[in-house]
Amino acid sequence: MKGFLEDANYSIGLLDEGATLADVIDNCIYEHTHTGKRAFYVGDLGKLVKKNIQWQNVMAPIKPFYPVKCNSTPGVLEILGTLGIGFACSNKSEMALVQDLGISPENIIYTNPCKQASQIKYAAKAGINIMTCDNDIELKKIARSHPNAKLLLHIATEDITADEEMNMKFGTTLKNCRHLMECAKEFGIQIVGVKFHVSSTCKELQTYIHAISDARCVFDMAEEFGFKMHILDIGGGFTGSELQLEEVNHVIRPLLDVYFPKESGVNVIAEPGCYYVSSAFTLAVNIIAKKTVEYDKLLPSGVEQTRNDDEPVFTYYINDGVYGSFSSKLSEKLNTIPEVHKKYKDDEPLFTSSLWGPSCDELDQIVENCRLPELSVGDWLIFDNMGSGTLGEQSTFNDYQRPLIYYMMSFSDWDEMQDAGITSDTLMKNFFFVPSCIQLSSEDRFSTAA
Repeated sequence: MKGFLEDANYSIGLLDEGATLADVIDNCIYEHTHTGKRAFYVGDLGKLVKKNIQWQNVMAPIKPFYPVKCNSTPGVLEILGTLGIGFACSNKSEMALVQDLGISPENIIYTNPCKQASQIKYAAKAGINIMTCDNDIELKKIARSHPNAKLLLHIATEDITADEEMNMKFGTTLKNCRHLMECAKEFGIQIVGVKFHVSSTCKELQTYIHAISDARCVFDMAEEFGFKMHILDIGGGFTGSELQLEEVNHVIRPLLDVYFPKESGVNVIAEPGCYYVSSAFTLAVNIIAKKTVEYDKLLPSGVEQTRNDDEPVFTYYINDGVYGSFSSKLSEKLNTIPEVHKKYKDDEPLFTSSLWGPSCDELDQIVENCRLPELSVGDWLIFDNMGSGTLGEQSTFNDYQRPLIYYMMSFSDWDEMQDAGITSDTLMKNFFFVPSCIQLSSEDRFSTAA
């Protein structure tokens, strides 16, 4: 059940109905407390199955293409591949990972906006033809390295309320699409569709309406050049919330029915990443150091001091940080709140605290300011919703080990997979039974070697 992030040899604990995620975490913490206190993940792969069912109920027939960079752990990729999901890859390593699962090239899209020529050639050799493009220099590079490529023109969205800078960084304008089509004709490259992306931070669903309308304009433009367009990629930005999924569907469905009806032959796809994996993974970290600090040094700028001067303020250092599982913290806010694993009384006092990674780097701050009971070195903290953007290639700063991963799935989720006929021989060999009464002293409870 445990394996290193890059290890394709893994196993999945099949939990009896009496066993829970909390039981698994408790057992893992017990073991790690006695064997080295290493940070670890618990991944509930059954949640991927539930998310896919939810997607099919709300978003069908839009086909999901999972962005591998979101979480490239073998258990996730194997489950999603078994579910029949396509994959969006950003580099050679990701393409190779997906191909090793037996995924056909038709179900792989090369989506990096800035591709290396050598990796374009790798895609050509592997038969991965569909890739994105948003400028003429990239198009010419693709034409030289992969003459059989089939391009999706990546158009910019007009999201002025969210991450405008990022939206402007990638994606071309409608005006420039005509120029790109002229270049494609000149170099003999096929353009087969359009891609756009709406950020998950976007609050204005009207952005989808503008983007789909722009995509229709590009499809019409392509007819003038003789291109046969048949793919519309509406990108990612799906948070994992069923409500958000339904809201997006409510906005886009009428427009898709008008601009890209079934009889048009256009296949609509999407790139949900966080949607599938964020809630499926929980991270447990151990406190490796602790100190008391002055309150005014911990307090964020512009925040008034409201505490009692006699109240201690604590800084805790944990065995994982922004150079590991919290790497997304460098570019965005942490979307999970730490939970103390040990039991404490409801009336136990809480203290102003901050959490830092092990590097002693000023950037390695995990939580700037939170209220926690007083903790000790060796105590454990739990972070949920850690499945997205945290489980890729990581630094091993100062020889701190990467977290282990413990995969699990409930019997009910397993039965649901079997009933839907979405199991495979390769996947089945990775499962083993876990009894409902978990024995903390068992040495073979998660015995699969990493």
